[in-house]
Amino acid sequence: MVERNPENEDSARAVLASELRHLRRKSGRSLAQLADETNYDRTYLHRLETGERLSKLPVMETLDRVYATGELLVRLWKLARLDAFKDKYRLFMQLEAKAVIMHKYEVVVPGLLQTEEFARLVLSSAPTPISSDELEEAVAARLGRQELLRRDPPPSVRLILDESALRRPALDPKVWHEQLTRIADAAEAPNMAIQVLPFSAGVHDLMGGSLSLLWMADGSSVAYREGNRSGELTEEAAEVTRFRLSYDRLRDMALSLRDSAAFIGQLVEDSRP
Repeated sequence: MVERNPENEDSARAVLASELRHLRRKSGRSLAQLADETNYDRTYLHRLETGERLSKLPVMETLDRVYATGELLVRLWKLARLDAFKDKYRLFMQLEAKAVIMHKYEVVVPGLLQTEEFARLVLSSAPTPISSDELEEAVAARLGRQELLRRDPPPSVRLILDESALRRPALDPKVWHEQLTRIADAAEAPNMAIQVLPFSAGVHDLMGGSLSLLWMADGSSVAYREGNRSGELTEEAAEVTRFRLSYDRLRDMALSLRDSAAFIGQLVEDSRP
């Protein structure tokens, strides 16, 4: 899903790289001086300025403080990270970032709740060989997407997790325990409701993939259905309504919020290394 295209001069990523070079030169700092000041590796900073690497949010926050640029670099970074995704998924992410209400059904641990180490394991499990740089690029893009949960005010999120998502562990027990803990902690957030769909619920018409329903501030809504290697965005009102009815039936089949919290909590305890 990740696409690297730092050579496109019209991309937000290229604009960010150019701005990073401009700000450092304008400040009179060398890369070595900037590395000492920020505690980031000189080579890493150079690759940000050439567009070869996409940073994580804390890096941009640090550089905004160093250059006294407010949130300029953070805003550019939010646009640049979208360049890492293919067109269809990029459009979904743009809508997701603006949504005020989200209803999701997931058969795997959703990217919005993945820890960095779990995301790294998932992204490195693809059969196609991936370089360390490409892996870190993909991890940064995935973690960057989670920033939408820290908006002010944050979106209202209802998540139905298929039991299969909670039963397929990472091979590293510590990573899996931390991932389950992350999910349990997220369930306690006032803007987040997490339910578990147990195996005992039986068959349903959303099997085989995930579903996201998004509502915007203006009342418009979209549905995004995603399979293993494909995704389809639907804006037609009748289709969105059909998916919403399927989601509502699934919510009725899922464990209650209290029982779901207890279910996840027990998994956290059982997963302690």
